[in-house]
Amino acid sequence: MLQRLAVLLRQPAAAPPVRSLSSGSLNITAPLNFWGGKRRTSKERSNGENVYEPATGRVLCMLEPCGPSDVDQAVEAAKSAFGHWSKMSGMERARVMIEAAHIIENRREEIAEMEVVNNGKSITEARLDVDSARLSIEYYAGLASSLAGQHVQLPGGSFAYTRREPLGVCVGIGAWNYPFQIAAWKSAPALACGNSMVFKPSPVTPLTAVLLAEIYAEAGAPEGLFNVVQGGQETGSLLCRHPDVAKVSFTGSVPTGQKIMEMASKGVKPVTLELGGKSPLLVFEDSDLQNAVRGALMANFLSQGQVCSNGTRVFVQNDILPEFVAEVVKRTQAIEIGDPLLESTRMGALVSRTHLDKVLTFVDQAKKEGAVVLCGGESFVPSDPKLKGGYYMTPCVLANCKDDMTCVREEIFGPVMSVLSFDTEQEVLQRANDTALGLAAGVFTSDVKRAHRVVEHLNAGSCFINNYNITPVEVPFGGFKMSGIGRENGQVTIEYYSQLKTVYVEMGDVDSLF
Repeated sequence: MLQRLAVLLRQPAAAPPVRSLSSGSLNITAPLNFWGGKRRTSKERSNGENVYEPATGRVLCMLEPCGPSDVDQAVEAAKSAFGHWSKMSGMERARVMIEAAHIIENRREEIAEMEVVNNGKSITEARLDVDSARLSIEYYAGLASSLAGQHVQLPGGSFAYTRREPLGVCVGIGAWNYPFQIAAWKSAPALACGNSMVFKPSPVTPLTAVLLAEIYAEAGAPEGLFNVVQGGQETGSLLCRHPDVAKVSFTGSVPTGQKIMEMASKGVKPVTLELGGKSPLLVFEDSDLQNAVRGALMANFLSQGQVCSNGTRVFVQNDILPEFVAEVVKRTQAIEIGDPLLESTRMGALVSRTHLDKVLTFVDQAKKEGAVVLCGGESFVPSDPKLKGGYYMTPCVLANCKDDMTCVREEIFGPVMSVLSFDTEQEVLQRANDTALGLAAGVFTSDVKRAHRVVEHLNAGSCFINNYNITPVEVPFGGFKMSGIGRENGQVTIEYYSQLKTVYVEMGDVDSLF
């Protein structure tokens, strides 16, 4: 997700030239776990997993998953830090967070490059992700000193007041599509409220969360305030079930979110779930066509299509369908695919070989069900021999799609756009809402009344008018229905990382019935 793509791309380029993947290699040998103020090696004896570089297919490092004793140590470190951090004033916490944001700004290029190696997205997008992470921390630093309760005057001079208090040790579980950004989006509101955090990145993209842990430490955070434990499902289960964990925030798939909610329910722990989507994008005949085309591309091809909020069901009114499709195909075929560390690249590699194969299988299934591939949908091998083992594909546009097709019903999570036609507003609203998911939705139209009328009736948590996939940190982001619970970003997120205590103060005598 991007902050403001057009604005940020217009800013002067301050970054030095970026190396290409073919020009050298990274040696990643330092431990990727972090608690108690430093990197840690897992004490558990378990089978490690290879971590791959999506752009080349080479092995980057071996991931050692954390076991019970590792998780206990990380949670204990977080508990210790919470005792100190929660008693600091909001202004004191803000100073540390602002310093962390400054460090991120100074290390922007280094973090972005590591994110590219970690995830496969283009360096242009990775820089914007780092910017979004920094802005989130700055935003919540600004809110930290404004947390306050309410005074209520009662009869007889008595009164009551409320206190907004932190929860304790929070767990963040990240996804592989925005590793660094998600770590910041989850930690910033948690820390601003006075909590500590144990964060588990996706085992597919474990490299950059530990950078954020080091940055918080360098900024002056107490040892153990933000900790990183690596691992997969077993490590995540240990965190969710841990008796000293007060809250779990998860970004990922619906099935995993359901399991996390079930585990958290055993301890009646609050959860924030940012889950999947199969979002609609409605393009009406009175739209600015070029703007709508740009919006559709942004709604489908950011991060190689690996974005939960993507508007992959593109409904286009029949009168403009041929012209719209022709322009979409023309622009899609012009997207430059290749080395994600080159400035000219606009589409890098998908995150893994397994995921690439899964996306290509969806395209094959769409063809079998009657969809027409207008462009793309095939494996792509860059000309650079160093990239031949990477996980690339050509962005795909599917036409002749029907509402009951697999490509329209299921989340593909790849660069595949399904184009559908419609006639009337009432018809397209019914079809757009015919899904169990409700993360996002968009509408393109020049009729301001229609825009707001349509948005009112779209069953989605994050809606866009004449744009798509814009996620300012000041604005809440999250879904309806099976797309999740709670929100990321915005002032309202403070409520999901704090609890309210009510205090009644009697100024007279007790009026007893006994």
